[in-house]
Amino acid sequence: MRAVRLVGQVAAYLVVLLGAAVVAVPIYWMFTSALKTSPEILAIPIRWLPSQARFNNFADAWNSAPFYHYLFNSLFVALAVTASTLLFASLAGHALAKFSFPGRDVCFAFVLSTMMIPFTVIIIPLFVLVRDLGWMNSYYALIVPAGVSAFGIFLMRQFIMTLPDELLDAARIDGASEPAIFRVIVLPLTKPALATLALLTFMNNWDSFLWPLVVTTGNTYRTLPVGLAAFQTQYVTHYEWIMAVATLVTLPVFALFLGLQRYFVQGIVMSGLKG
Repeated sequence: MRAVRLVGQVAAYLVVLLGAAVVAVPIYWMFTSALKTSPEILAIPIRWLPSQARFNNFADAWNSAPFYHYLFNSLFVALAVTASTLLFASLAGHALAKFSFPGRDVCFAFVLSTMMIPFTVIIIPLFVLVRDLGWMNSYYALIVPAGVSAFGIFLMRQFIMTLPDELLDAARIDGASEPAIFRVIVLPLTKPALATLALLTFMNNWDSFLWPLVVTTGNTYRTLPVGLAAFQTQYVTHYEWIMAVATLVTLPVFALFLGLQRYFVQGIVMSGLKG
């Protein structure tokens, strides 16, 4: 019996290591390709290490386009969408979890149903709406449509449901108002869920490409993923520059994940998303 358990543990570790390798190899390839030349990147058989590290690829790529402006746009949009999503998702999740009102379950079911609609289905009517509002080539077009998400409401609702009702009732008996209960009791207790939602929202908007490509036509409001397309022309594709900028783009998300990792794991487990 002990031998069977040992074999099972070894098999589980091997599966985990295989999964880690599948995830790590593309990241390693991106990092090393940022130090290669284009012929080395396209060489067959694959060259896993550069013949000579070309750190100047980072400077050349960064100076070839106004990436400092793209970086500001990406940071501003991602942070604004994240803040808006945290605010509205926590408010809606609290209402759907701790208040009883007619149609509550119907409202929640409607919110969940919107998660089944692919973004590509609504992109044309959303584009027409943004155009008619005069928001083309503006931060409004990049921030407002993504200001709240059904997944965020679902995540916050599931987490807030785990909070004991007795805690909130005791605060009401002491005379605390509903806004005070939400601000002083609910929000501090939902830090893991808020951190999880913040990380996922920031990452999703930091990497967003299709929508910023549709609603921006100039460099003024372009974000980093759209700016990367400047390295792909009809005749030349600077693969080494693409990999260099892509490496720089991953660093903020990587740092954010390291800082919120403890809350992220706790938020996933306690919200019931662990499967």
